Amino acid sequence: MRSIELPGVGSKYEIETSNGDRIAVVFLHSGKIQLYILERGKAEPSEVDLTPSEARRVGSILIGSIFESEKEIVEVAFSALYDLRIAIHTYRIPERLSNKSIKELGIRERSGATVIAVSRKGKNFVNPPPDFIFEKDDMIVLIGESHQIELFEKEILGQVS
Repeated sequence: MRSIELPGVGSKYEIETSNGDRIAVVFLHSGKIQLYILERGKAEPSEVDLTPSEARRVGSILIGSIFESEKEIVEVAFSALYDLRIAIHTYRIPERLSNKSIKELGIRERSGATVIAVSRKGKNFVNPPPDFIFEKDDMIVLIGESHQIELFEKEILGQVS
């Protein structure tokens, strides 16, 4: 692999396949990502413009971690662990759960799911401790198996399926 800085444009990474095709990924300063494929013997490359989200999805496919997005939930399936599917979901903390800690709510004990991040007024708390106190409208990121996410919704949020 070869990396090249493109002044005023971004960064370019190139690889050449064993059969002579070249693949280039350009990360533009604008936040967009371009993917170029130049087949051996061709004069012009094919180009695809990707959003950062689309580029991450292509990358996850290439490394074997398939992301399937459905509404607010992302489910991750690992090719090496075919029977493991992890769900990641975001929730807004309602007023009735504010001023309570992760431990006080018993999130992991009651559902098996884990709070891995909290976003509050533009500030992020990654891997918050059990004594972390929620405030109204905090956005939380929860991870677990699908049945654990469902238990969180039922046991903690009080949602009925």
